[in-house]
Amino acid sequence: MREIDDDEGRRLVRIVRRDSGSVVTWRRAQMVLLSAQGMDVAGIAKVAFTSEDRVRDVIHNFNADGFSSLYPKYKGGRPPKFTLGQRREVKKIAKSRPTEHGLPFSTWSLAKLADFVVAEGVVDDISHEGLRMLLREEGVTFQRLKTWKASADPDYAVKKARVEHLYAIADREVVPEPGEPEVIFCVDEFGPLNLQPHPGRQWAAVSGKNKEPGRRPRPRRRATYTRTAGVRHLFAAYELGEDKLFGHIKPRKTRAGSWSSAATCAPSTHPMSASRSSVTTSHPT
Repeated sequence: MREIDDDEGRRLVRIVRRDSGSVVTWRRAQMVLLSAQGMDVAGIAKVAFTSEDRVRDVIHNFNADGFSSLYPKYKGGRPPKFTLGQRREVKKIAKSRPTEHGLPFSTWSLAKLADFVVAEGVVDDISHEGLRMLLREEGVTFQRLKTWKASADPDYAVKKARVEHLYAIADREVVPEPGEPEVIFCVDEFGPLNLQPHPGRQWAAVSGKNKEPGRRPRPRRRATYTRTAGVRHLFAAYELGEDKLFGHIKPRKTRAGSWSSAATCAPSTHPMSASRSSVTTSHPT
């Protein structure tokens, strides 16, 4: 071992005493430090639980390259088994429905998905665990979905495209062509709002027969499980051109109440205004 100066010794001590970092760097620094302190190769091998030849290699490398020899030079590892195009195709198939490929089941399992991508020639071979890891790396996980993403209507795609086009006209992203509407009314219904009791805990004065004389009852949140008197109906319309909100309240809501209320709301007067938030809401009595 060559002689080391005080700065090199302090640096070796810091590496050995460090709680974090590479274990390989820590073990090499320990061998070099013990050799600098005068311990022979056989003793260092026993302390480091390694062979004498390994200790000699570490010391010779440190004498030649200095501290850079203490840090491992990791290679890139095995090249990826699947190309970027294969990974994207597997991800695309996993996010699709099996029925779209003519298969008689509604959900992909790892086994069925692996067999399908191999049968389609996307990959030559893939294990279930490898497929799971590939999907996780691509940001795809198995989830329970509770939403409306499909419809049995054969004209669903055409109707959806029509609605999205109307929204684009309302947002002024698309210029309406001749024969297309210039004013769009979007109607949505929300409600009725339910009031339900929420149990909780707090410090409060004694109630019942032992309550303080003259104390008023505590306020309570009444539940609305039943509405024998019906619900009130509020029809609101927001005019984008004039930046005004119009509303009409009816004491009782009926099936025909929405469209009858729409007739009473002030119509749009701006030639290019579009109401994106004409909302029909129901509120409890």
